Amino acid sequence: MSNNIDNLMHEERRFPPSAEFAAQAVGKADLYDAAKKDRLGFWDKQAKELLHWHKPYTRVLDWSDAPVAKWFDDGELNVAYNCLDRHVLAGNGDRVALYAEGEPGDQRVYTYSELTAEVKRVANVYLSLGITAGDRIAIYMPMIPEAVIAMLASARIGAVHTVVFGGFSSDSLRSRIDDAQAKLVVTADGGWRKGKVFPLKPTVDAALEAHGGGSTVTNVLVVKRGENEVTWTAGRDIWLHEAMAGVDAEHEAQGFPAEHPLFILYTSGTTGKPKGILHTTGGYLTQAAFTHKNIFDLHEEKDVYWCTADVGWITGHSYVVYGPLANGATQVVYEGTPDAPHPGRWWEIIEKYKVSILYTAPTAIRSFMKLGREIPAKFDLSSIRVLGSVGEPINPEAWIWYHDIIGGGTAPIVDTWWQTETGAIMIAALPGVTTLKPGSAQVPIPGVVIDILDEQGVPQEKNSGGLLVISEPWPSMLRGIWGDPARFQETYWEKFGDKYFAGDGARYDSDGDIWLLGRVDDVMNVSGHRLSTAEIESALVGNQIVAEAAVVGAADETTGQAVVAFVILKKSHVDDQTPEEASAILRKHVADQIGAIARPSKVYIVEELPKTRSGKIMRRLLQDVAEGREIGDTTTLTDTGVLSIISAQVH
Repeated sequence: MSNNIDNLMHEERRFPPSAEFAAQAVGKADLYDAAKKDRLGFWDKQAKELLHWHKPYTRVLDWSDAPVAKWFDDGELNVAYNCLDRHVLAGNGDRVALYAEGEPGDQRVYTYSELTAEVKRVANVYLSLGITAGDRIAIYMPMIPEAVIAMLASARIGAVHTVVFGGFSSDSLRSRIDDAQAKLVVTADGGWRKGKVFPLKPTVDAALEAHGGGSTVTNVLVVKRGENEVTWTAGRDIWLHEAMAGVDAEHEAQGFPAEHPLFILYTSGTTGKPKGILHTTGGYLTQAAFTHKNIFDLHEEKDVYWCTADVGWITGHSYVVYGPLANGATQVVYEGTPDAPHPGRWWEIIEKYKVSILYTAPTAIRSFMKLGREIPAKFDLSSIRVLGSVGEPINPEAWIWYHDIIGGGTAPIVDTWWQTETGAIMIAALPGVTTLKPGSAQVPIPGVVIDILDEQGVPQEKNSGGLLVISEPWPSMLRGIWGDPARFQETYWEKFGDKYFAGDGARYDSDGDIWLLGRVDDVMNVSGHRLSTAEIESALVGNQIVAEAAVVGAADETTGQAVVAFVILKKSHVDDQTPEEASAILRKHVADQIGAIARPSKVYIVEELPKTRSGKIMRRLLQDVAEGREIGDTTTLTDTGVLSIISAQVH
């Protein structure tokens, strides 16, 4: 039996860039030529052109201590200076950096001058509390401007931040505080979500009191946002606004070595113990700035950019905070959920701020599809000129809906593949160069080398699939797992030695473009065929009655694994047929679209799917349900009750 992942779907639609778009595009085809000719010379040019160096470097890459890379390592820079001060000094201090929209509709606007002033003060607050370069700061915040300010102030003084998503439990927060040995926590009393204040400070209190107290944290800085009542520990807890009033307004940014740690970001591991992914400064900021500018075709003097990610995830780090601000962009930051106080909230924000670049997740797009096109149709979305997708492969039908309904049939979509570990985008179209294919991430960015291998490490050709690897070091790559070098080696480098194994399946099409097939552990083995859950999900969502689908492989005595699908119907089709009839229609549809081998053995019609707070479907838990096992860890789910409802339907 071949270990390659079978490729069963074909997508023929093509969307070349318009002549007008190509003519004004930031990223041109010659970027690929330059990177192919001299990869290190290419990254050297980007680092020099995109960033300010306090001390210029003389060496681009040191790979002698592989798999730990050193990029630009004898140079020095300050990340916050690159994101703030230099734009002010260049005469752009009056440009808007952040349009901050609260869920209740309150608005705050920060120019680059104002944001710089705030960050300087918070940096001085940190210093007054004894935080020095290299110390760790845990940030547990809603999506408000102070979250961005807290991160930049940490970078300014050379501290290392670990941002913990504001929806995580006190146990999750405590495990990250302990692993990073954080000295300071920055939080808020609460934040707005779905029309009410959810408390944050009480979760911090519970985290610090857990395990009998005894944490490494000496102070908690609290932003007043929710106005909810909080308990106070004298000597430890400090209101941020009061602390800022008592410090100097000036702070001069100093340079730090390019390999100085910038942040640790925890990602869930298969062992249950979260992995602290470590990123440093020079290489990370170079690739974040380069990809943001070229992949989103940023014209910073006129674009309004909006990435809908929370700063608790890597997308929020690289494409809300560091990439856009390094490029001097104007962007929207929104606190709340897409459906509060009404389901058209996002489109209202786009109309209000004339957003021209939107970067969001397929999960969100499919949720909007489920609600129907009449909701976005009520708003003026004509300002949009570039769309982006991130988080998981986008199925072609969602791509087309996004393109036609949100992008007016003209905005190119850049479908981006990357990971917490890669730090920045690795595979994506250049919107002024690439002929787009719905559902395909398409090509590695200039300066990045990607291969698809079989289990034995043999490179795959066109029209075949396998395991995605990164074959050469890249500037924004992780520098390790915090405090666990053995796990770093074992997780990413053991399988193929000198190549980084991403854990994702992928295939080449007949043009050599790349299609992501999801996590390798989302590949099923059905009668000797290795099938990707992503392709079967895509076929299901391609049916007009389906809003969203999740597919898992469940143990089966006859076929090894059987395909089991969980499907949400569009509201407009819920009453058209019984669940049994819908199931039969969809089983036949998958067989027609892909082949009988992929026909689901069961299709369950459900009202919701179990999702993490970042919007990812937890297929592992659905597999537990499908196989009748005890359901695993549900702590990262937004709504744990969803699983018990699904279980009741299945059994």
